[in-house]
Amino acid sequence: MDAPLLLFGGPYSNLQATEAVLAEARRRHIPPHRIVCTGDVVAYGGDPKACVDLIRRSGIQIVMGNCEEQLAADADDCGCGFAPGSECDRLSAAWFTFARSELDADDRAWMATLPRSLPVEIAGLRLVAVHGSLGEISRFVFASTPTRIKALDVTLAGADGIIGGHCGLPFTQSIGDGLWHNPGVVGMPANDGTPRVWYSVIEPGPEPRSIAIEHNALEYDHEAAASAMRRAGLPEGYTNALSSGLWPNCDVLPPSEAKLKGRSLSQRTLHWSKSRSCQEWPAAAQQATAPTDKFKDPCITAQGDRRATVSLTALETLWINTGTLCNLSCSSCYIESTPRNDRLSYITASEVRCFLDEIERDRLPTRLVGFTGGEPFMNPELPEMLDAVLARGFEALVLTNAMKPIRRYERALLDLKAKFGRRLTLRVSLDHYTQSLHELERGPNTWQPALDGLSWLFDNGFRTHVAGRRYSGEADAIVRAGYARQLAAYDIDAQDPGELVIFPEMDATADVPEITEACWGVLSKSPADVMCATSRMVVKRRDASRPAVVACTLLPYDPQFELGASLAEASGQVSLNHPHCAKFCVLGDASCSAK
Repeated sequence: MDAPLLLFGGPYSNLQATEAVLAEARRRHIPPHRIVCTGDVVAYGGDPKACVDLIRRSGIQIVMGNCEEQLAADADDCGCGFAPGSECDRLSAAWFTFARSELDADDRAWMATLPRSLPVEIAGLRLVAVHGSLGEISRFVFASTPTRIKALDVTLAGADGIIGGHCGLPFTQSIGDGLWHNPGVVGMPANDGTPRVWYSVIEPGPEPRSIAIEHNALEYDHEAAASAMRRAGLPEGYTNALSSGLWPNCDVLPPSEAKLKGRSLSQRTLHWSKSRSCQEWPAAAQQATAPTDKFKDPCITAQGDRRATVSLTALETLWINTGTLCNLSCSSCYIESTPRNDRLSYITASEVRCFLDEIERDRLPTRLVGFTGGEPFMNPELPEMLDAVLARGFEALVLTNAMKPIRRYERALLDLKAKFGRRLTLRVSLDHYTQSLHELERGPNTWQPALDGLSWLFDNGFRTHVAGRRYSGEADAIVRAGYARQLAAYDIDAQDPGELVIFPEMDATADVPEITEACWGVLSKSPADVMCATSRMVVKRRDASRPAVVACTLLPYDPQFELGASLAEASGQVSLNHPHCAKFCVLGDASCSAK
Protein backbone atom coordinates (compact mmCIF):
# COMPACT_ATOMS: atom_id res chain seq x y z
CA MET A 1 0.00 0.00 0.00
CA ASP A 2 1.25 3.51 -0.83
CA ALA A 3 2.52 5.56 2.09
CA PRO A 4 0.96 9.02 2.46
CA LEU A 5 2.69 12.14 1.19
CA LEU A 6 3.18 15.18 3.38
CA LEU A 7 3.63 18.40 1.40
CA PHE A 8 4.56 21.92 2.40
CA GLY A 9 6.19 24.97 0.94
CA GLY A 10 8.12 28.02 2.02
CA PRO A 11 9.93 27.37 5.32
CA TYR A 12 11.06 30.99 4.77
CA SER A 13 13.80 30.87 7.47
CA ASN A 14 11.06 30.28 10.06
CA LEU A 15 12.75 27.67 12.23
CA GLN A 16 9.86 27.17 14.65
CA ALA A 17 7.33 26.49 11.90
CA THR A 18 9.69 24.14 10.08
CA GLU A 19 10.31 22.19 13.28
CA ALA A 20 6.55 21.98 13.82
CA VAL A 21 5.72 20.58 10.38
CA LEU A 22 8.50 17.99 10.60
CA ALA A 23 7.23 16.99 14.04
CA GLU A 24 3.77 16.58 12.54
CA ALA A 25 5.24 14.22 9.93
CA ARG A 26 6.82 12.13 12.69
CA ARG A 27 3.54 12.05 14.61
CA ARG A 28 1.83 10.69 11.52
CA HIS A 29 4.67 8.22 10.86
CA ILE A 30 5.41 9.70 7.44
CA PRO A 31 9.05 8.95 6.54
CA PRO A 32 11.36 11.64 5.13
CA HIS A 33 11.34 10.23 1.59
CA ARG A 34 7.54 10.78 1.50
CA ILE A 35 7.84 14.44 2.53
CA VAL A 36 8.12 17.08 -0.22
CA CYS A 37 8.94 20.77 0.22
CA THR A 38 8.19 23.07 -2.73
CA GLY A 39 11.16 25.33 -2.07
CA ASP A 40 12.12 28.71 -0.61
CA VAL A 41 13.73 27.31 2.52
CA VAL A 42 15.22 30.76 3.09
CA ALA A 43 13.21 33.98 2.98
CA TYR A 44 11.55 36.36 5.43
CA GLY A 45 12.44 34.80 8.78
CA GLY A 46 15.20 35.23 11.30
CA ASP A 47 16.93 31.82 11.17
CA PRO A 48 18.10 31.15 7.60
CA LYS A 49 21.18 29.11 8.55
CA ALA A 50 19.41 27.00 11.16
CA CYS A 51 16.51 26.41 8.81
CA VAL A 52 18.82 25.21 6.02
CA ASP A 53 20.67 22.93 8.42
CA LEU A 54 17.40 21.44 9.68
CA ILE A 55 16.06 20.77 6.20
CA ARG A 56 19.33 19.20 5.08
CA ARG A 57 19.49 16.93 8.13
CA SER A 58 15.87 15.90 7.76
CA GLY A 59 16.47 14.02 4.51
CA ILE A 60 13.20 15.16 2.96
CA GLN A 61 12.73 15.81 -0.74
CA ILE A 62 12.88 19.43 -1.81
CA VAL A 63 12.40 21.37 -5.02
CA MET A 64 14.55 24.38 -5.83
CA GLY A 65 12.76 27.65 -5.16
CA ASN A 66 13.64 30.99 -6.68
CA CYS A 67 15.33 31.93 -3.38
CA GLU A 68 17.60 28.88 -3.60
CA GLU A 69 18.33 29.66 -7.24
CA GLN A 70 19.29 33.24 -6.45
CA LEU A 71 21.30 32.46 -3.32
CA ALA A 72 23.17 29.68 -5.11
CA ALA A 73 24.15 32.19 -7.78
CA ASP A 74 25.03 34.82 -5.13
CA ALA A 75 22.59 37.14 -6.89
CA ASP A 76 21.52 40.55 -5.64
CA ASP A 77 17.81 39.86 -5.06
CA CYS A 78 15.37 37.03 -4.39
CA GLY A 79 14.23 36.71 -8.01
CA CYS A 80 10.52 37.05 -7.26
CA GLY A 81 10.13 39.64 -10.00
CA PHE A 82 8.79 42.39 -7.76
CA ALA A 83 8.37 45.80 -9.35
CA PRO A 84 11.44 47.94 -8.56
CA GLY A 85 10.70 50.34 -5.71
CA SER A 86 7.53 48.49 -4.64
CA GLU A 87 6.89 47.61 -1.00
CA CYS A 88 7.61 43.94 -1.73
CA ASP A 89 10.88 44.91 -3.38
CA ARG A 90 11.89 47.06 -0.40
CA LEU A 91 11.03 44.44 2.20
CA SER A 92 12.65 41.58 0.31
CA ALA A 93 15.91 43.51 -0.02
CA ALA A 94 16.29 43.51 3.77
CA TRP A 95 15.75 39.80 4.42
CA PHE A 96 17.69 38.73 1.30
CA THR A 97 20.74 40.73 2.36
CA PHE A 98 20.52 39.19 5.84
CA ALA A 99 20.14 35.65 4.46
CA ARG A 100 23.15 36.07 2.14
CA SER A 101 25.29 37.10 5.07
CA GLU A 102 24.24 34.08 7.16
CA LEU A 103 24.78 31.29 4.62
CA ASP A 104 28.12 29.83 3.63
CA ALA A 105 29.53 28.42 0.41
CA ASP A 106 28.49 24.88 1.33
CA ASP A 107 24.87 25.98 1.80
CA ARG A 108 24.87 27.69 -1.59
CA ALA A 109 26.45 24.66 -3.24
CA TRP A 110 23.69 22.46 -1.79
CA MET A 111 21.04 24.83 -3.08
CA ALA A 112 22.53 24.64 -6.58
CA THR A 113 22.02 20.85 -6.62
CA LEU A 114 18.28 20.95 -5.92
CA PRO A 115 15.97 19.81 -8.74
CA ARG A 116 13.62 22.24 -10.48
CA SER A 117 10.91 19.60 -10.65
CA LEU A 118 10.36 16.44 -8.67
CA PRO A 119 8.06 13.54 -9.65
CA VAL A 120 6.27 11.67 -6.88
CA GLU A 121 3.84 8.78 -7.17
CA ILE A 122 0.85 7.78 -5.11
CA ALA A 123 -2.13 5.51 -5.85
CA GLY A 124 -0.86 4.92 -9.37
CA LEU A 125 -0.84 8.66 -10.08
CA ARG A 126 2.18 10.70 -11.12
CA LEU A 127 2.38 14.15 -9.56
CA VAL A 128 5.17 16.60 -10.33
CA ALA A 129 6.28 19.10 -7.69
CA VAL A 130 7.52 22.50 -8.87
CA HIS A 131 8.10 25.82 -7.19
CA GLY A 132 6.30 28.41 -9.33
CA SER A 133 5.43 26.66 -12.57
CA LEU A 134 7.09 24.02 -14.69
CA GLY A 135 8.89 26.47 -16.97
CA GLU A 136 9.18 29.55 -14.77
CA ILE A 137 10.52 29.07 -11.25
CA SER A 138 9.20 32.43 -10.02
CA ARG A 139 5.80 32.53 -11.74
CA PHE A 140 2.97 33.20 -9.31
CA VAL A 141 0.22 30.65 -9.89
CA PHE A 142 -2.88 31.32 -7.79
CA ALA A 143 -6.30 29.76 -7.54
CA SER A 144 -7.57 32.52 -9.82
CA THR A 145 -4.89 31.89 -12.47
CA PRO A 146 -6.76 30.82 -15.63
CA THR A 147 -7.26 27.09 -15.95
CA ARG A 148 -5.68 26.82 -19.39
CA ILE A 149 -2.41 28.20 -18.03
CA LYS A 150 -2.33 25.54 -15.33
CA ALA A 151 -3.35 22.88 -17.87
CA LEU A 152 -0.29 23.73 -19.96
CA ASP A 153 2.01 22.73 -17.10
CA VAL A 154 0.08 19.51 -16.42
CA THR A 155 0.40 18.58 -20.10
CA LEU A 156 4.06 19.54 -20.44
CA ALA A 157 4.92 17.60 -17.29
CA GLY A 158 3.25 14.47 -18.66
CA ALA A 159 1.69 14.16 -15.23
CA ASP A 160 -1.65 13.58 -13.60
CA GLY A 161 -1.19 16.71 -11.58
CA ILE A 162 1.10 19.50 -10.39
CA ILE A 163 2.13 20.26 -6.81
CA GLY A 164 2.97 23.97 -6.81
CA GLY A 165 4.38 26.49 -4.37
CA HIS A 166 5.66 30.09 -4.43
CA CYS A 167 2.37 32.01 -4.21
CA GLY A 168 2.07 31.46 -0.44
CA LEU A 169 -1.63 30.50 -0.50
CA PRO A 170 -2.98 26.93 -0.36
CA PHE A 171 -5.55 25.73 -2.92
CA THR A 172 -6.65 22.68 -4.87
CA GLN A 173 -8.36 22.61 -8.27
CA SER A 174 -9.32 20.06 -10.87
CA ILE A 175 -7.78 20.99 -14.22
CA GLY A 176 -9.71 18.97 -16.79
CA ASP A 177 -8.81 15.40 -15.87
CA GLY A 178 -5.72 16.69 -14.06
CA LEU A 179 -5.01 18.32 -10.73
CA TRP A 180 -3.29 21.46 -9.43
CA HIS A 181 -2.52 21.38 -5.72
CA ASN A 182 -0.70 23.96 -3.61
CA PRO A 183 -0.20 22.86 0.03
CA GLY A 184 0.58 26.39 1.17
CA VAL A 185 3.64 27.51 3.13
CA VAL A 186 4.73 27.06 6.72
CA GLY A 187 6.93 30.14 7.03
CA MET A 188 4.21 32.78 6.79
CA PRO A 189 0.43 32.82 7.45
CA ALA A 190 -1.96 32.57 4.51
CA ASN A 191 -3.09 36.22 4.74
CA ASP A 192 -6.30 34.95 6.36
CA GLY A 193 -6.11 36.89 9.63
CA THR A 194 -4.83 33.98 11.75
CA PRO A 195 -1.23 33.05 12.69
CA ARG A 196 -1.73 29.48 11.47
CA VAL A 197 0.30 28.15 8.55
CA TRP A 198 -0.64 25.41 6.08
CA TYR A 199 0.53 22.04 4.84
CA SER A 200 -1.21 19.06 3.24
CA VAL A 201 -1.29 15.28 3.38
CA ILE A 202 -2.25 13.13 0.39
CA GLU A 203 -3.33 9.55 0.95
CA PRO A 204 -4.57 6.86 -1.46
CA GLY A 205 -8.34 6.91 -1.92
CA PRO A 206 -10.79 4.00 -1.83
CA GLU A 207 -10.87 3.64 -5.62
CA PRO A 208 -8.01 2.90 -8.04
CA ARG A 209 -6.07 6.04 -9.03
CA SER A 210 -7.86 8.16 -6.47
CA ILE A 211 -6.52 10.25 -3.60
CA ALA A 212 -7.70 12.10 -0.52
CA ILE A 213 -6.15 15.54 -0.05
CA GLU A 214 -6.11 17.04 3.44
CA HIS A 215 -5.55 20.80 3.70
CA ASN A 216 -4.30 21.19 7.27
CA ALA A 217 -3.63 24.25 9.42
CA LEU A 218 -0.61 24.14 11.71
CA GLU A 219 -0.22 25.91 15.04
CA TYR A 220 3.34 26.69 16.12
CA ASP A 221 5.28 29.12 18.31
CA HIS A 222 4.89 32.16 16.07
CA GLU A 223 5.93 34.52 18.89
CA ALA A 224 9.36 32.87 19.08
CA ALA A 225 9.68 33.12 15.30
CA ALA A 226 8.82 36.83 15.48
CA SER A 227 11.38 37.36 18.23
CA ALA A 228 14.06 35.80 16.01
CA MET A 229 13.16 38.24 13.25
CA ARG A 230 13.40 41.19 15.60
CA ARG A 231 16.79 40.04 16.90
CA ALA A 232 17.96 39.93 13.28
CA GLY A 233 16.75 43.50 12.74
CA LEU A 234 14.34 42.50 9.97
CA PRO A 235 11.44 44.74 8.89
CA GLU A 236 8.42 44.82 11.17
CA GLY A 237 5.98 44.30 8.30
CA TYR A 238 6.57 40.57 7.94
CA THR A 239 7.43 40.20 11.61
CA ASN A 240 3.99 41.49 12.61
CA ALA A 241 2.38 39.27 9.97
CA LEU A 242 3.39 36.17 11.93
CA SER A 243 0.96 37.20 14.67
CA SER A 244 -1.70 39.12 12.75
CA GLY A 245 -1.94 36.62 9.92
CA LEU A 246 -2.09 39.52 7.46
CA TRP A 247 0.56 40.26 4.88
CA PRO A 248 2.01 43.79 5.05
CA ASN A 249 1.08 44.37 1.41
CA CYS A 250 -0.75 42.59 -1.40
CA ASP A 251 1.33 43.75 -4.38
CA VAL A 252 1.70 40.24 -5.78
CA LEU A 253 -1.95 39.26 -5.41
CA PRO A 254 -4.46 39.27 -8.26
CA PRO A 255 -7.74 41.04 -7.41
CA SER A 256 -9.56 37.79 -6.53
CA GLU A 257 -7.00 36.85 -3.88
CA ALA A 258 -6.59 40.40 -2.60
CA LYS A 259 -10.32 40.51 -1.80
CA LEU A 260 -9.92 37.47 0.47
CA LYS A 261 -7.44 39.16 2.81
CA GLY A 262 -8.42 38.46 6.41
CA ARG A 263 -10.96 35.76 5.54
CA SER A 264 -10.16 32.74 7.71
CA LEU A 265 -9.59 29.42 5.95
CA SER A 266 -11.11 26.16 7.18
CA GLN A 267 -9.40 22.79 7.06
CA ARG A 268 -10.81 20.49 4.40
CA THR A 269 -10.35 17.02 2.93
CA LEU A 270 -10.99 16.64 -0.80
CA HIS A 271 -11.32 13.49 -2.90
CA TRP A 272 -9.98 13.43 -6.43
CA SER A 273 -9.43 10.87 -9.16
CA LYS A 274 -8.75 10.88 -12.88
CA SER A 275 -12.40 10.10 -13.52
CA ARG A 276 -13.93 12.35 -10.87
CA SER A 277 -13.02 15.97 -10.28
CA CYS A 278 -12.94 17.46 -6.81
CA GLN A 279 -14.59 20.55 -5.46
CA GLU A 280 -12.34 23.59 -5.58
CA TRP A 281 -10.79 24.64 -2.26
CA PRO A 282 -10.97 27.32 -1.01
CA ALA A 283 -14.38 27.69 -2.61
CA ALA A 284 -14.31 30.53 -5.13
CA ALA A 285 -17.18 32.65 -6.27
CA GLN A 286 -18.51 30.92 -9.33
CA GLN A 287 -18.06 32.74 -12.61
CA ALA A 288 -21.64 33.12 -13.71
CA THR A 289 -22.72 33.11 -17.32
CA ALA A 290 -24.08 36.46 -18.41
CA PRO A 291 -27.86 36.52 -17.93
CA THR A 292 -29.75 36.58 -21.21
CA ASP A 293 -31.77 39.65 -20.20
CA LYS A 294 -28.69 41.87 -19.92
CA PHE A 295 -27.46 44.16 -22.70
CA LYS A 296 -30.71 43.91 -24.67
CA ASP A 297 -32.21 47.39 -24.57
CA PRO A 298 -29.90 50.25 -25.64
CA CYS A 299 -31.65 52.65 -23.26
CA ILE A 300 -32.65 50.61 -20.19
CA THR A 301 -30.71 47.97 -18.25
CA ALA A 302 -32.16 44.64 -17.14
CA GLN A 303 -32.82 46.23 -13.73
CA GLY A 304 -34.81 49.06 -15.29
CA ASP A 305 -32.17 51.78 -14.84
CA ARG A 306 -31.21 54.26 -17.51
CA ARG A 307 -28.19 52.89 -19.39
CA ALA A 308 -25.08 55.05 -19.53
CA THR A 309 -24.25 56.73 -22.82
CA VAL A 310 -21.11 58.43 -24.06
CA SER A 311 -21.03 61.48 -26.30
CA LEU A 312 -18.23 62.16 -28.74
CA THR A 313 -16.46 65.08 -27.13
CA ALA A 314 -13.74 65.36 -29.79
CA LEU A 315 -12.55 62.95 -32.48
CA GLU A 316 -8.95 62.75 -31.32
CA THR A 317 -8.25 59.26 -32.72
CA LEU A 318 -9.50 57.67 -35.92
CA TRP A 319 -8.95 53.92 -36.21
CA ILE A 320 -8.75 52.18 -39.56
CA ASN A 321 -9.40 48.45 -39.62
CA THR A 322 -7.28 47.26 -42.51
CA GLY A 323 -9.13 43.91 -42.71
CA THR A 324 -9.58 40.88 -40.48
CA LEU A 325 -7.16 38.59 -42.32
CA CYS A 326 -4.17 37.69 -40.17
CA ASN A 327 -1.17 35.38 -40.41
CA LEU A 328 -2.09 33.92 -36.99
CA SER A 329 -5.09 32.24 -35.38
CA CYS A 330 -4.81 33.30 -31.75
CA SER A 331 -6.76 31.45 -29.08
CA SER A 332 -8.86 34.44 -28.08
CA CYS A 333 -8.48 37.22 -30.61
CA TYR A 334 -10.62 40.23 -29.78
CA ILE A 335 -12.18 40.24 -33.27
CA GLU A 336 -11.57 36.62 -34.30
CA SER A 337 -8.92 37.39 -36.93
CA THR A 338 -7.45 34.37 -38.74
CA PRO A 339 -5.86 33.58 -42.13
CA ARG A 340 -9.41 32.85 -43.37
CA ASN A 341 -11.61 35.43 -41.65
CA ASP A 342 -12.39 38.08 -44.26
CA ARG A 343 -15.57 39.43 -42.65
CA LEU A 344 -13.84 42.80 -42.84
CA SER A 345 -12.26 43.30 -46.24
CA TYR A 346 -9.04 45.10 -47.07
CA ILE A 347 -9.74 48.82 -47.00
CA THR A 348 -8.08 50.84 -49.75
CA ALA A 349 -5.88 53.91 -49.60
CA SER A 350 -8.41 55.92 -51.62
CA GLU A 351 -11.15 55.04 -49.11
CA VAL A 352 -8.93 56.15 -46.22
CA ARG A 353 -8.22 59.44 -48.00
CA CYS A 354 -11.95 60.20 -48.08
CA PHE A 355 -12.04 60.16 -44.28
CA LEU A 356 -8.87 62.24 -44.05
CA ASP A 357 -10.54 64.75 -46.39
CA GLU A 358 -13.57 64.86 -44.08
CA ILE A 359 -11.36 65.54 -41.06
CA GLU A 360 -9.69 68.45 -42.85
CA ARG A 361 -12.93 69.82 -44.31
CA ASP A 362 -14.75 69.80 -40.97
CA ARG A 363 -11.64 70.84 -39.02
CA LEU A 364 -11.95 67.92 -36.65
CA PRO A 365 -9.37 67.83 -33.81
CA THR A 366 -7.94 64.46 -34.88
CA ARG A 367 -4.28 63.99 -34.00
CA LEU A 368 -3.79 60.23 -34.33
CA VAL A 369 -4.78 57.70 -37.00
CA GLY A 370 -4.38 54.11 -35.82
CA PHE A 371 -4.28 50.99 -38.00
CA THR A 372 -5.47 47.67 -36.65
CA GLY A 373 -6.68 44.38 -38.08
CA GLY A 374 -6.18 41.44 -38.43
CA GLU A 375 -2.55 42.04 -39.17
CA PRO A 376 -2.35 45.46 -40.86
CA PHE A 377 0.72 44.48 -42.88
CA MET A 378 -1.37 41.83 -44.63
CA ASN A 379 -3.04 44.72 -46.48
CA PRO A 380 -0.78 45.60 -49.46
CA GLU A 381 -1.88 49.26 -49.42
CA LEU A 382 -0.84 49.93 -45.82
CA PRO A 383 2.38 51.82 -46.74
CA GLU A 384 0.38 54.07 -49.06
CA MET A 385 -2.20 54.69 -46.33
CA LEU A 386 0.52 55.53 -43.83
CA ASP A 387 2.10 57.97 -46.26
CA ALA A 388 -1.27 59.67 -46.79
CA VAL A 389 -1.84 60.01 -43.04
CA LEU A 390 1.64 61.21 -42.16
CA ALA A 391 1.85 63.63 -45.09
CA ARG A 392 -1.15 65.50 -43.71
CA GLY A 393 0.52 66.00 -40.34
CA PHE A 394 -1.22 63.31 -38.32
CA GLU A 395 0.55 60.83 -36.07
CA ALA A 396 0.18 57.20 -37.12
CA LEU A 397 0.05 54.07 -34.97
CA VAL A 398 0.16 50.53 -36.35
CA LEU A 399 -0.73 47.50 -34.23
CA THR A 400 1.29 44.54 -35.47
CA ASN A 401 2.55 41.12 -34.46
CA ALA A 402 5.93 42.08 -36.05
CA MET A 403 6.21 38.75 -37.81
CA LYS A 404 6.59 37.81 -41.48
CA PRO A 405 4.09 40.31 -42.98
CA ILE A 406 5.91 43.36 -41.60
CA ARG A 407 9.27 42.12 -42.88
CA ARG A 408 8.03 42.38 -46.48
CA TYR A 409 7.73 46.13 -46.02
CA GLU A 410 11.05 46.96 -44.41
CA ARG A 411 12.15 49.24 -47.25
CA ALA A 412 8.81 51.07 -47.27
CA LEU A 413 8.93 51.54 -43.50
CA LEU A 414 12.47 52.90 -43.64
CA ASP A 415 11.37 55.39 -46.29
CA LEU A 416 8.43 56.49 -44.13
CA LYS A 417 10.70 56.95 -41.12
CA ALA A 418 13.14 58.98 -43.18
CA LYS A 419 10.31 61.27 -44.32
CA PHE A 420 8.26 61.54 -41.15
CA GLY A 421 10.49 60.48 -38.25
CA ARG A 422 8.91 59.56 -34.95
CA ARG A 423 5.38 60.53 -35.91
CA LEU A 424 5.06 56.86 -36.89
CA THR A 425 4.72 54.39 -33.99
CA LEU A 426 4.65 50.60 -34.24
CA ARG A 427 2.99 48.73 -31.36
CA VAL A 428 4.12 45.10 -31.19
CA SER A 429 1.93 42.46 -29.56
CA LEU A 430 3.57 40.23 -26.97
CA ASP A 431 0.78 38.52 -25.08
CA HIS A 432 3.00 37.66 -22.12
CA TYR A 433 6.56 38.32 -21.06
CA THR A 434 7.41 34.60 -21.27
CA GLN A 435 7.62 32.48 -24.39
CA SER A 436 5.43 29.68 -23.04
CA LEU A 437 2.40 31.87 -22.30
CA HIS A 438 2.82 34.03 -25.40
CA GLU A 439 2.79 30.89 -27.52
CA LEU A 440 -0.11 29.41 -25.56
CA GLU A 441 -2.14 32.30 -26.97
CA ARG A 442 -0.50 32.82 -30.37
CA GLY A 443 0.65 29.32 -31.26
CA PRO A 444 4.00 27.52 -31.56
CA ASN A 445 7.00 29.29 -33.08
CA THR A 446 5.53 32.79 -32.69
CA TRP A 447 7.79 34.09 -29.92
CA GLN A 448 11.17 34.40 -31.59
CA PRO A 449 9.83 35.87 -34.86
CA ALA A 450 8.02 38.55 -32.83
CA LEU A 451 11.21 39.38 -30.91
CA ASP A 452 13.16 39.45 -34.17
CA GLY A 453 10.68 41.93 -35.62
CA LEU A 454 10.79 44.01 -32.45
CA SER A 455 14.59 44.05 -32.59
CA TRP A 456 14.57 45.13 -36.23
CA LEU A 457 12.30 48.06 -35.39
CA PHE A 458 14.50 49.19 -32.50
CA ASP A 459 17.74 48.64 -34.38
CA ASN A 460 16.44 50.92 -37.13
CA GLY A 461 15.28 53.67 -34.79
CA PHE A 462 11.52 53.31 -35.06
CA ARG A 463 9.33 54.57 -32.27
CA THR A 464 8.13 51.25 -30.90
CA HIS A 465 5.76 50.28 -28.11
CA VAL A 466 4.53 46.90 -26.84
CA ALA A 467 1.05 45.58 -26.11
CA GLY A 468 0.47 42.80 -23.60
CA ARG A 469 -2.52 41.20 -21.95
CA ARG A 470 -3.63 40.27 -18.45
CA TYR A 471 -4.70 36.78 -19.42
CA SER A 472 -2.11 35.16 -17.13
CA GLY A 473 -4.08 36.35 -14.10
CA GLU A 474 -1.03 37.97 -12.46
CA ALA A 475 -1.15 41.27 -10.62
CA ASP A 476 -0.49 44.29 -12.83
CA ALA A 477 2.72 45.18 -10.97
CA ILE A 478 4.10 41.66 -11.50
CA VAL A 479 3.17 41.72 -15.19
CA ARG A 480 4.87 45.07 -15.77
CA ALA A 481 7.97 43.96 -13.87
CA GLY A 482 8.09 40.81 -16.02
CA TYR A 483 7.91 42.81 -19.23
CA ALA A 484 10.56 45.17 -17.89
CA ARG A 485 12.96 42.24 -17.51
CA GLN A 486 12.10 40.83 -20.93
CA LEU A 487 12.36 44.21 -22.66
CA ALA A 488 15.48 45.38 -20.85
CA ALA A 489 17.39 45.53 -24.14
CA TYR A 490 14.86 47.92 -25.65
CA ASP A 491 14.06 51.53 -24.90
CA ILE A 492 10.63 50.83 -23.40
CA ASP A 493 9.43 52.13 -20.05
CA ALA A 494 7.34 49.23 -18.74
CA GLN A 495 5.69 51.49 -16.16
CA ASP A 496 4.44 53.91 -18.84
CA PRO A 497 0.91 52.83 -19.88
CA GLY A 498 1.54 54.28 -23.32
CA GLU A 499 4.79 52.48 -24.02
CA LEU A 500 3.58 49.18 -22.52
CA VAL A 501 -0.17 48.81 -22.91
CA ILE A 502 -1.63 45.98 -20.80
CA PHE A 503 -5.11 45.11 -22.04
CA PRO A 504 -7.71 43.44 -19.80
CA GLU A 505 -9.27 40.17 -20.86
CA MET A 506 -12.75 40.24 -22.32
CA ASP A 507 -15.26 37.43 -22.20
CA ALA A 508 -18.71 38.19 -23.57
CA THR A 509 -20.10 35.15 -21.71
CA ALA A 510 -18.98 36.39 -18.28
CA ASP A 511 -21.41 38.15 -15.99
CA VAL A 512 -20.30 41.79 -15.88
CA PRO A 513 -22.38 44.68 -14.57
CA GLU A 514 -24.33 46.92 -16.86
CA ILE A 515 -23.18 50.54 -16.67
CA THR A 516 -25.94 52.92 -15.65
CA GLU A 517 -26.02 56.69 -15.51
CA ALA A 518 -25.59 56.43 -11.74
CA CYS A 519 -22.35 54.46 -12.15
CA TRP A 520 -20.35 57.54 -13.13
CA GLY A 521 -20.77 58.98 -9.64
CA VAL A 522 -20.32 55.65 -7.87
CA LEU A 523 -17.11 54.88 -9.79
CA SER A 524 -15.85 58.50 -9.75
CA LYS A 525 -15.52 58.36 -13.52
CA SER A 526 -16.65 60.56 -16.36
CA PRO A 527 -18.07 59.51 -19.73
CA ALA A 528 -15.21 61.55 -21.20
CA ASP A 529 -12.79 58.92 -19.85
CA VAL A 530 -14.21 56.20 -22.09
CA MET A 531 -12.59 55.39 -25.44
CA CYS A 532 -15.64 56.14 -27.58
CA ALA A 533 -15.68 59.73 -26.25
CA THR A 534 -12.65 60.50 -28.40
CA SER A 535 -12.39 57.83 -31.10
CA ARG A 536 -14.17 56.01 -33.92
CA MET A 537 -13.16 53.15 -36.23
CA VAL A 538 -13.64 52.71 -39.97
CA VAL A 539 -14.36 49.20 -41.27
CA LYS A 540 -15.05 47.74 -44.72
CA ARG A 541 -17.46 44.84 -44.50
CA ARG A 542 -17.16 41.97 -46.95
CA ASP A 543 -19.17 42.71 -50.11
CA ALA A 544 -20.02 46.23 -48.87
CA SER A 545 -19.88 48.98 -51.47
CA ARG A 546 -18.21 51.43 -49.06
CA PRO A 547 -16.75 51.59 -45.55
CA ALA A 548 -18.74 52.24 -42.39
CA VAL A 549 -17.89 53.96 -39.12
CA VAL A 550 -18.33 52.04 -35.87
CA ALA A 551 -18.08 53.18 -32.28
CA CYS A 552 -15.34 50.93 -31.07
CA THR A 553 -12.28 48.95 -32.15
CA LEU A 554 -13.57 45.97 -30.16
CA LEU A 555 -17.06 45.70 -31.63
CA PRO A 556 -16.75 45.74 -35.41
CA TYR A 557 -19.49 43.16 -36.05
CA ASP A 558 -22.31 44.27 -33.76
CA PRO A 559 -24.82 46.23 -35.91
CA GLN A 560 -25.95 48.42 -33.00
CA PHE A 561 -22.48 49.98 -32.92
CA GLU A 562 -22.43 50.90 -36.63
CA LEU A 563 -23.04 54.63 -36.62
CA GLY A 564 -22.98 55.72 -40.25
CA ALA A 565 -20.98 56.01 -43.46
CA SER A 566 -19.20 59.23 -42.52
CA LEU A 567 -17.55 60.72 -39.47
CA ALA A 568 -20.32 63.32 -39.27
CA GLU A 569 -22.99 60.62 -39.19
CA ALA A 570 -21.00 58.79 -36.49
CA SER A 571 -20.73 61.75 -34.13
CA GLY A 572 -23.76 60.88 -32.00
CA GLN A 573 -23.99 59.24 -28.62
CA VAL A 574 -22.94 55.64 -27.98
CA SER A 575 -25.02 53.49 -25.66
CA LEU A 576 -22.83 51.25 -23.48
CA ASN A 577 -24.87 48.19 -24.36
CA HIS A 578 -22.23 45.48 -24.48
CA PRO A 579 -20.18 43.56 -21.85
CA HIS A 580 -16.94 44.88 -23.41
CA CYS A 581 -18.06 48.42 -22.55
CA ALA A 582 -17.98 47.54 -18.87
CA LYS A 583 -15.11 45.04 -18.76
CA PHE A 584 -12.65 46.83 -21.04
CA CYS A 585 -13.41 50.53 -20.93
CA VAL A 586 -15.29 51.54 -17.78
CA LEU A 587 -14.05 48.98 -15.25
CA GLY A 588 -10.84 47.98 -17.06
CA ASP A 589 -9.63 51.58 -17.56
CA ALA A 590 -8.36 50.52 -21.00
CA SER A 591 -8.04 52.38 -24.27
CA CYS A 592 -6.62 51.13 -27.55
CA SER A 593 -4.88 54.45 -28.06
CA ALA A 594 -3.59 54.45 -24.43
CA LYS A 595 -4.44 58.12 -24.14
